Amino acid sequence: MSKTLYQKVGIASLILMASVFLSRVIGLFREMAIAYAGGARGDVDAYQIAFVIPEILNHIVASGFLSVTFIPIFSRYLAANREAEGWKVFSIIMNSFGLVLIVFIGISMFFAPELMSWIAPGIKDQALLTQAVRMTRIILPAQFFFFTGGMLTAVQFSKEAFTLPALAPLVYNIGIIAGGIMLGPVLKMEGFSWGVLAGSFIGNFVIQYRGARKIGMKYTLTLNFTHPDFLVYIRLTLPLMVGLTMSFSTEFFLKFFGSYLPEGSIACLNYGLRIMFILVGLLGQAVGTASFPYMARLAAENQIQEMNRLLNRTLKYLSLIIPFSMLLMVLRHEVVQILFERGRFDAAATAQTSGILVYLMIGAVAFAAQTVVVRGYYAVQNTLFPAIYSTIGVIISLPLYMLGMKLMGAGGVALAISISAILQVIFLYVLWNRRSINPESREVYMGYVKMLLISLPAGLILEGLRMGLARWIGMKGLAGSLLIASGIGLLFMFLLFVTGYLFKIREITETLGRIFKKAI
Repeated sequence: MSKTLYQKVGIASLILMASVFLSRVIGLFREMAIAYAGGARGDVDAYQIAFVIPEILNHIVASGFLSVTFIPIFSRYLAANREAEGWKVFSIIMNSFGLVLIVFIGISMFFAPELMSWIAPGIKDQALLTQAVRMTRIILPAQFFFFTGGMLTAVQFSKEAFTLPALAPLVYNIGIIAGGIMLGPVLKMEGFSWGVLAGSFIGNFVIQYRGARKIGMKYTLTLNFTHPDFLVYIRLTLPLMVGLTMSFSTEFFLKFFGSYLPEGSIACLNYGLRIMFILVGLLGQAVGTASFPYMARLAAENQIQEMNRLLNRTLKYLSLIIPFSMLLMVLRHEVVQILFERGRFDAAATAQTSGILVYLMIGAVAFAAQTVVVRGYYAVQNTLFPAIYSTIGVIISLPLYMLGMKLMGAGGVALAISISAILQVIFLYVLWNRRSINPESREVYMGYVKMLLISLPAGLILEGLRMGLARWIGMKGLAGSLLIASGIGLLFMFLLFVTGYLFKIREITETLGRIFKKAI
């Protein structure tokens, strides 16, 4: 890959990393607002369950995969100077799947009570189920805006326009917060549901429509179910529709198995998952999304070994998530208390969420790596293979969820989420290496082993120091947590800096070097 192309990936990554970072920060404020308003109680469980049917619809039309299935098709037209035909295919797909989605939304709204009894069979409180059904019906139309917004974002990515797509998650989260603040005093958790609808309309549809118009969108009201590239899109997308992906299964199983646990368990699992996803989103999601158009281009040019170098290099840098995950495990109580313990979120909720967070952080690096590994398959337009093996991995993990739930409660469900994620991403990467002949993959494995061996003893040292610092400070509450988190955080960065230079770990030294240069 040329230096210019690496620079383009870097610039795109910075734009999307800034977007993901800001989105995660705003998303954190969103969770803080939810925690303040509802704590870890039944109405928050109902709010979280209300997303399950919409998420299933989102999965059925593969809204979250539009970038990885449509970009290679549209990019091929751009490369061949046949942009007009590309916009025709765009319109065909938009219209066809949009109509299907509208029908599914209507059916789901009508049968929401019956569907809810299947999705959360463990909840017997009729009032909570009624709440969940009402909020589900409010959130369902947002899926249309996610789908159309995904299409509009995909064409912008294809033309290397990243700025307006980067605004979508920011506006979406701001909408949820605004809905909760403005409507919460009257509608309680339902106010956040109206925020979901408003945020998706403005952030994912209105802004992205404007962005697509800026890059020359030509939309027409046309249908053609026999167009060759419509059939190609169906072939690429169908496995993703019927397959069980890591992210979808995580969200679904969290709520399904959580419904059998005591009230508030789903809320605490969700709070812990959002903290973990801050770390995953900042690195894995941003880098994976930004690098994919370039991976797709290299695959189209049959430069598979060059694509593998980009894939391996990205994965090696993602190993940095391991030591940061260890830091969050050590500061589990302090982090949860600082973020959430106010309003209806009390000390008991902090204790439960912090215990869950430890188990979720075990799988953080797997969630980040998965966003990159799976894009290797998508870049060569192979969606069937990862869909099949991801589904197999999800099915195999079911006993882990059941056993974890019975033996450890919410913590067991969290541990099952992490183990399942780790097994799936290792499996997919090993199979990718065999299929694409990736001799440099050994360096990736060794990099992760080295980072793990460094992080484990560092975590034990920091845990001991945290306990000692807590006794020495003698302060409880928010002030004490802030002091402990600041002290341990600074010590962690110092240890990471020394370790990186002592053992010549390029991923650490280069990353910290960039941060230091920007700071001065």
